[in-house]
Amino acid sequence: MSKLMKAVEITQAGGPEVLKPCLRPVPSPRVDEVVIRLAYAGVNRPDALQRAGLYAPPPTASDLPGLEGAGEIVARGVGVTDWAIGDQVCALLPGGGYAEYVTTPAAHCLPIPAGLSLKVAACLPETFFTVWSNVFQRGGLKGGARFLVHGGSSGIGTTAIQLAHAFGARVFTTAGSAEKCRVCTELGAERAINYREADFVEVLCAEGGADVILDMVGGDYLPRNIRALADDGRLVQIAFLQGSKVELNFSQVMLRRLTITGSTLRPQSNLAKARIAEALRSQVWPLLAAGRIAPVMDSEYPLAEAAVAHARLESSGHIGKIVLKVG
Repeated sequence: MSKLMKAVEITQAGGPEVLKPCLRPVPSPRVDEVVIRLAYAGVNRPDALQRAGLYAPPPTASDLPGLEGAGEIVARGVGVTDWAIGDQVCALLPGGGYAEYVTTPAAHCLPIPAGLSLKVAACLPETFFTVWSNVFQRGGLKGGARFLVHGGSSGIGTTAIQLAHAFGARVFTTAGSAEKCRVCTELGAERAINYREADFVEVLCAEGGADVILDMVGGDYLPRNIRALADDGRLVQIAFLQGSKVELNFSQVMLRRLTITGSTLRPQSNLAKARIAEALRSQVWPLLAAGRIAPVMDSEYPLAEAAVAHARLESSGHIGKIVLKVG
């Protein structure tokens, strides 16, 4: 193994152009960690937030962006017994995915589902960890419940639609074009609402209200989400594309017994993430292996063109996941 690896770093806070190729030392595994030689790395909105200076990595994490990837384990730290050198895995990463080699806790690795390529598997961890922990664990979504996810054509949205549908929920979503709405209904959404043409509050209220809403928009969607919830409904917030501060009438929360919750994935403990990985392996990975669900793939770029990938991500023209070819 070479002592230096190709990587892409954030040279300063700013737009996609601040992402530049570089050489970095190959990382070494700490206790309970593995080193993965990456074949592919997923591109996610938290990467863009970090690049813009709005989402600092944890103190012990790499300063390189990249929160998911797939490849081959090439080194193991003390205490790792579940994986062997040469195993192919996909993994949730604490950072550092825009590089040829990356370290991550061994408990955050998952096997490549049968029938999936490394390219497709690289796009599983960040969105599946996020959706499972928020929609099913925090939101308590059950079969038969009415579920609304905003941004249905995004990586999170396409994952949430498929998982909710697979577990028997009635799925509603919002998207910004007829093409995006078509993709959402093909993935299992009962109704895809073009937010430029219809009001999701009216649509959901006509259905009796949403039992669970997954939102990453924020801003003026927050009070509208409250109105769109059924009594005893649950709003799960995972991002704020339109801002986190808004005036909200909490009397509706009390009178209708609503729950407002949410989370971010990256700051959670290694143990919490390991538990999410265990749940995914037992309850979701069989669905992937059976071909009942699969990541929706948008585009692929070489690692050195990470800036172009970020521009694609922030154009909002993409449908599904964007991936970097590393190896």
